[in-house]
Amino acid sequence: MKEITCEELKALAEGTYVLIDIRDEGLCSYGMIPGAVNIPRGELEYSSELLKSAEDKKLIFYCEIGRLSRDLDDLLQGVDTDECYSLEGGYVGYVRAGINNETDIEEKKKKAEDSIKKKFHKQLFSPFAKACKTYKLISEGDHIAVCISGGKDSMLMAKLFQEIKLHRQVEFDLTFLVMDPGYNPENRALIESNARALGIPVTIFESTIFDTVDTIDKNPCYLCARMRRGYLYSKAKELGCNKIALGHHFDDVIETILMGMLHSGQVQTMMPKLHSTNFEGMELIRPLYLVRESDICAWRDYNDLHFLQCACHFTDTCTTCHEDGTTSSMRLETKKLIAQLKKVNPFVEFNIFKSVENVNLDTVIEYKKNGIRHNFLDEY
Repeated sequence: MKEITCEELKALAEGTYVLIDIRDEGLCSYGMIPGAVNIPRGELEYSSELLKSAEDKKLIFYCEIGRLSRDLDDLLQGVDTDECYSLEGGYVGYVRAGINNETDIEEKKKKAEDSIKKKFHKQLFSPFAKACKTYKLISEGDHIAVCISGGKDSMLMAKLFQEIKLHRQVEFDLTFLVMDPGYNPENRALIESNARALGIPVTIFESTIFDTVDTIDKNPCYLCARMRRGYLYSKAKELGCNKIALGHHFDDVIETILMGMLHSGQVQTMMPKLHSTNFEGMELIRPLYLVRESDICAWRDYNDLHFLQCACHFTDTCTTCHEDGTTSSMRLETKKLIAQLKKVNPFVEFNIFKSVENVNLDTVIEYKKNGIRHNFLDEY
């Protein structure tokens, strides 16, 4: 299939083309090119009538980094492929093309920072600061490694840390840490471009995690997540940090609670902070613990920012990645379930969150403490 560049796309007159995103729902939820319609690659052969109805218009397909969209001819039965194009560089290429101008970069940085101070102060900074105070996440003299994966959550977390540091209530140091476990060049370049556009001075180090998990058939994403956590701890400690900060938010917390009950038969939560069991003196903190994902998305969209869902080299085909190693399909299913429950009970999200703060051990049949099981019959 012929390719079209992002510059050529922007030069086309409105109404002369149809832009088609062939990625799956999980990837599209993290951002689409404005005006695009989503027809997942696996559904293209069943959408020929729809595509043929776009007569006299160019059909421009894009995936994540421009590889899968180049090879669609066999899936476009009955469609005039002479008027079909693949967007060079895909979604990532489009995003990068929009953050190369120095003037635009400075304006984007200022707008993002101003929106945290003003428009989204109540939705983002206030719950961030509340979590830091409530759970005592930041202490005097801390050196925190802010771990940046390239997604919306960790990028916002970095900006919120920069903002709270300006308040000078406690003195602490920050290192904005990015690990490259074997990214595609396109994905690493996007992380670097976004960090530059937002004024985040990242420290990048490399590992070979992706090569290690390449041959793993069962739960490669779980193994990848565990290994990434270990590498981040190790590098952070080497740099003199005593804490690593991860970008899990309120929605991650309540989804984890519900997933544990429905899929693992256990009641547990994602803790706001944890002592490392393998790296003495190191601690993990989650300062976005009280921040809602919808507010993060609103901040992202208001500032016209585009981030990666997962920057691994399986990006075009892998849709199972999540920072805690769970599959995105299971998490997406849980997210939809909570949305359905919210239609009946608008307080359901808050109630799920509060449920692990209001555990009544007198009504629990069995529980574990420090790895030891306790049964209600022990003291009955």
